[in-house]
Amino acid sequence: MPEYRRILLDGAIVETVRDGGELVAGDGRRVKAEDATHLPPVVPSKVIAVHLNHRSRVEEFGRTLPDTPTYFHKPTSSLNAHKGAVVRPEGCKWLNYEGEVALVIGRTARNVSPADAGDHIAGYTIANDLGLHDFRDTDAGSMLRVKGSDTLCPLGPGLVTGWDFHGKRLRTYVNGRVVQDGSTDEMIWDMHYLVADIARTITLYPGDVLLSGTPANSRPLRPGDVVEVEVEGLGRLTNHVVTGPTAVRTDLGARPTESEEVLSTALGGDWEFRGIRPPRR
Repeated sequence: MPEYRRILLDGAIVETVRDGGELVAGDGRRVKAEDATHLPPVVPSKVIAVHLNHRSRVEEFGRTLPDTPTYFHKPTSSLNAHKGAVVRPEGCKWLNYEGEVALVIGRTARNVSPADAGDHIAGYTIANDLGLHDFRDTDAGSMLRVKGSDTLCPLGPGLVTGWDFHGKRLRTYVNGRVVQDGSTDEMIWDMHYLVADIARTITLYPGDVLLSGTPANSRPLRPGDVVEVEVEGLGRLTNHVVTGPTAVRTDLGARPTESEEVLSTALGGDWEFRGIRPPRR
């Protein structure tokens, strides 16, 4: 299956094709994939994410799902890339990983059926739908700062075409330890459904990204952690967590909080019933 990556090569943005352990530019230049400075594999006009879609995640929170999916928006300023630094702002504690599969639109889609939606998908990549739950009390409806803060949407390493999303394993690792282990077969609504549902009222353009949901066991990260999301057939997306150099301003707007809602979401829904104490960070 072809895999395309966008990288910085000699100071220029270059689209490459992966050839084993090397990335090949259109002019023939080659660079080792492990040495390349990666960029997000696509340039979307929008990134749309589904709230809950994996059965294990639904069961973890004891939720009853509506008959149809619900969504939120991650601004394009949140985009990050393979090997990029994820910034946890100073004064915030509850930054959670969420390993996911991301689909990328290849042809403009508007009012398409699920049966035809696959014709509008260019390919797939890996996403980490990171969430800054310190702002969940004020942004739980929109998820704007929770999911849309800078650096909280790593995508990559590349865009893979011809990939079948059925029956694929998804794992997330923190410092080499498996922390999420799921499958695309857990998804309640598949990729084609998501495209058709969104495209009923929102035009999807080439490059637009839809995030398809995460399995159970999203938990907080701390500065210094290395987080990797691996999807069968798509590779492994690697990022590391750093602390922002300045604290979130507190002279206006909502401040980070540690309510029961924040803690229960960050620690898995029913932490207070399992004798788990919130870690100090």
